[in-house]
Amino acid sequence: MLIRCGFDIRLEFAQQTALVCLLSIDAARAPDIRGAETFFTSPQLATSTYRDLFGNRCRRLVAPAGELTLGGEASVKDTGLPDRAFHDARELPVQELPDDCLAYLMGSRYCETDQLSQIAWDRFGSVSPGWGRVQEICDFVQDHLRFDYMQARATRTAFEAFHERVGVCRDYAHLALTFCRCLNIPARYVNGYLGDIGVPVVDPMDFSAWIEVFLEGEWHTFDPRNNIPRIGRVVVARGRDAADIPLINSFGPHILKEFRVWAYEEPASS
Repeated sequence: MLIRCGFDIRLEFAQQTALVCLLSIDAARAPDIRGAETFFTSPQLATSTYRDLFGNRCRRLVAPAGELTLGGEASVKDTGLPDRAFHDARELPVQELPDDCLAYLMGSRYCETDQLSQIAWDRFGSVSPGWGRVQEICDFVQDHLRFDYMQARATRTAFEAFHERVGVCRDYAHLALTFCRCLNIPARYVNGYLGDIGVPVVDPMDFSAWIEVFLEGEWHTFDPRNNIPRIGRVVVARGRDAADIPLINSFGPHILKEFRVWAYEEPASS
């Protein structure tokens, strides 16, 4: 299948402001992109790109005072298959983990392993290690939190989400990956496109957040917000938590005027 995904974001600035945007599809999907991934600004501005510490493609630009529109789109070939489950995948002892996994065991801006460690061990320490334990964490997080867009807060941490028992997909992801890290399971934060393909339309379309967990020598997808295998994930960026991969990092104040995201299966060619 082909998935058409893209965004249209309109911002307003009081003065000239530098931006770094993480809005490009992950490089691993480059062979799947049909045609070319587009990116535009209105007014038209010069941009440059670089790779951050996590390998994400970042775009630099300077917004003028006034309104600025950022937009982009791509058609991505997808298998059309739901997320795969590997129920026998085992956890690796810390001493056997690759060096680049160790950063995903540590606490980070939104993931307070020090404050949630005892809770994690009390709730999940006796569960058999491996895929099943991670799934039990995701089951708990989905049941524990109530999804509510009106309660979204950019500063909410995993510890706060646990006690407030409300959040959006990023809060589900932060809480689940923090529990994993507390149990010495590497876990990282992912954002990207996830359209309502194969499921009823439930929420307004937005960029989505989920997690990847390192088991049996590989990174595997888990989604504590939806908690069912889904079709058509298109990764944009990965990091320790949302602080590492903001869609738009503005080095000065701005006002969000419009925000549209889409991801849908393109009709088959006749």
